[in-house]
Amino acid sequence: MNIVCLDMEGVLVPEIWIAFSEASGIPELRRTTRDEPDYDKLMQYRLAILKEHGLGLKEIQEVIGTIDPLPGAREFLDELRSITQVLILSDTFTQFAMPLMKKLGYPTLFCNELIVGEGGEISGYKMRCSQSKLTTVKALQSCGFETIASGDSHNDLGMIRASKAGFLFKSTEAIKAENPDLPAFEEFDELLAAIKMVL
Repeated sequence: MNIVCLDMEGVLVPEIWIAFSEASGIPELRRTTRDEPDYDKLMQYRLAILKEHGLGLKEIQEVIGTIDPLPGAREFLDELRSITQVLILSDTFTQFAMPLMKKLGYPTLFCNELIVGEGGEISGYKMRCSQSKLTTVKALQSCGFETIASGDSHNDLGMIRASKAGFLFKSTEAIKAENPDLPAFEEFDELLAAIKMVL
């Protein structure tokens, strides 16, 4: 039994923090897991910047409301889900992801939760589990699934390498150069064809 595990941001939808960086005019918020492998360090950095500028969940959600999935993402997901089970594994947060999941036809999503104060300030976050993508892939394998994984960032490499097949998708030149053994694709039809070959 196969299950395909996909990253969300950078793969199916634009990077939320980059979109918010552009909307808010705060270039420091462009930093993502493509740049910083340590997710906790990255989130502490982001939360400090939000606090410094007096920004909270409401402002971020307003920007998320303007974001659409990447061109072809919905069609890719629909076709993939018609032939196999699909799970979106993301280090984003429920409070960010749900409007985007609606636009993608509500695929199954495992992600994290923000801790939000009464005034809308983001005071912290709760990770679903340690190394959430790799841990989830291993748990699925322990249940009898064979996993196929794809993502674009440092935090996707664990699940990609632990799976029976794994692919980089819309990744950076640096990550591709550091992982020359991993097939890398830029277009959804290429990724779909590669997944079909190993199903």
